[in-house]
Amino acid sequence: MPEGNWRKGIGGRELAELGAPISHCQMTDIVKLFAVAFCIQIILGALPAGAVDFTAAEQRKILRHGPWPPPAPPDPSNRVSGAPAAAAFGRVLFFDTRLSVSGAISCATCHRPETGWTDGLARSRGQRAVDRNALSLFNLRFNRWFGWDGAQDTLWAQNLRPLLDAREMGIGAAGAARLVRADRSLSCGYRRAFGAAPGADDERVFVDLGKALAAFLETLVTGRTPFDDFRDALARNDAAGQARYPAAAKRGLRLFVGRGNCAFCHFGPAFANGEFADAGVAHFAGSGRADPGRFGGIRKLRKSPYTLLGRFNDDPARTTAVKTRHVRLAHSNFGEFRVPGLRNAALTAPYMHAGSLKTLADVVRHYSTLDEERLHAGGERILRRLDLSAREQADLVAFLESLTEAEPRRDGGIDTEVPPCR
Repeated sequence: MPEGNWRKGIGGRELAELGAPISHCQMTDIVKLFAVAFCIQIILGALPAGAVDFTAAEQRKILRHGPWPPPAPPDPSNRVSGAPAAAAFGRVLFFDTRLSVSGAISCATCHRPETGWTDGLARSRGQRAVDRNALSLFNLRFNRWFGWDGAQDTLWAQNLRPLLDAREMGIGAAGAARLVRADRSLSCGYRRAFGAAPGADDERVFVDLGKALAAFLETLVTGRTPFDDFRDALARNDAAGQARYPAAAKRGLRLFVGRGNCAFCHFGPAFANGEFADAGVAHFAGSGRADPGRFGGIRKLRKSPYTLLGRFNDDPARTTAVKTRHVRLAHSNFGEFRVPGLRNAALTAPYMHAGSLKTLADVVRHYSTLDEERLHAGGERILRRLDLSAREQADLVAFLESLTEAEPRRDGGIDTEVPPCR
């Protein structure tokens, strides 16, 4: 090649301007260097924008959120926990409007299968409006406490509350027991679930209805999600499986377990610590009334006859009653509400105990711009304003959306067919 041409070729122009003589060997090395650079550029260009390579510490935190679903042993305080006949009976009760004083309200009024087992309202309405948002029924069997304030220590006791509350269903123990005894189909369902006809003790029959409802609700366990596929691929070092998880969700996951510190409260396979926290939202219930949250819940728990310490616990050894025996009332509990699980959260808007945040984006924005002055001084002060950029907020939402299963169950969650009573 004539010198005048190759001096102006790849890499030759700069050397020519310096007046340096270039040999054919030097030119060969230059061509090789630029060829390598060109290949690297192609490889880098093939990688997804914003690809995330998790550190070993981040991977350990991620792996703690699985596998899913976790083991689910029967509840020892409920003698029909896990029994198909009881679950079938509980399902019938769940949709029966006759368990309300008006004959128009059922459990499904506020917990509709087609809307993520909630009602889509900021504050739910039974016989009349209540102060709080209807929690979803997904994955209740993994809870330690129940309700926004934790006033119940078992799922079966939680099911009794709306039956007693005049604002919700309000039928009461005696009314519910009379209905079951008088109705041939319900009496049959009770007998199949508990092995005997409903007896004369109204309160015992009433509690058994809560336990049948619990057997049904235990079946509402969410399915696997894109996050679970990624988490398991990470556990087995499957690069191809990890690559299928969206880059935005990966960046959001890094924020979730890292700088955002979201995993402090939302940890484990269910993405919930089972406790209560001040989320920095207003807790006024209207007309100058403050919702005491966990503070009021502990007071109700102590007065209730339907706890693990009472006579309706089917476990003589009280093996799960330690939490109830040792719970203590503290001023810091005022305005704290249950930390909800995040699985299928994209289906259960609006959010917070009074439905004050309409979308997941609103929730992320709330924590990003948190007014720390709203956190009461006696609390743990775990929360800090995150100051996330717009892209970081979008990434965190993308991660939260990846915790939603592709086809949520809307059929009542019972796999075993039980012949209907007639």
